Amino acid sequence: MTAQRTAHLGFARLDVDRAQRTGTPEVVYAAGKTPEQTVACLAGLLDAGAPLAWATRVDDATAAAVTSRWPDAVLDADARCVFVGELPEPVGDVLVLTAGTSDGPVAAEVAATLAACGVRARRVDDVGVAGVHRVLEVAPDIAAADVVVVVAGMDGALPSVVAGLTDRLVVAVPTSVGYGAAFEGLAALLTMLTACAPGVMVVNIDNGFGAGVAAARIARSRDTPRP
Repeated sequence: MTAQRTAHLGFARLDVDRAQRTGTPEVVYAAGKTPEQTVACLAGLLDAGAPLAWATRVDDATAAAVTSRWPDAVLDADARCVFVGELPEPVGDVLVLTAGTSDGPVAAEVAATLAACGVRARRVDDVGVAGVHRVLEVAPDIAAADVVVVVAGMDGALPSVVAGLTDRLVVAVPTSVGYGAAFEGLAALLTMLTACAPGVMVVNIDNGFGAGVAAARIARSRDTPRP
């Protein structure tokens, strides 16, 4: 194995060769960092040769700091992501479904992550099982996708329904949307982990970034043969 480069910033050690090793670059998790730290991390990744640097869970102050440093940065306020550099040309086709409109911010993070990973994303919102006819109406879209990401809170039942409609992998994202007994997404997480339909992969609560990366790797693998 060749030596891997690390950029030392004092408060952070950037894994600048992660994209070559895994296909996904190091991404800055801005929550808990100061705006200045996030800007420094993005600058470090760009200085190391990254064509695109991006940060997730960006608040208003951090977004302002990033766009002040790079006026051409792309801010996705719904996804709480900011991108500096060139987004890659998209391949593949990932369908992102939400059970309800309240799941939208997590779905936005999924879609933004897919775009940054060079994968085409399509959103269809508000197809939860309370009106199961709504998801059945988009069954042709589900069947045509390379991967389906299902974002759902409340009882988290939608991924099982979707997995019964397609031979593609379903990536399930539980959200912290729901009333008291939903336990901030724990109820949806447990439902998805015990899904009746096979072929469901579950990520952590509100983890749109992780779901997007997983779906992107699967979608890209259909277009990129291994050496």
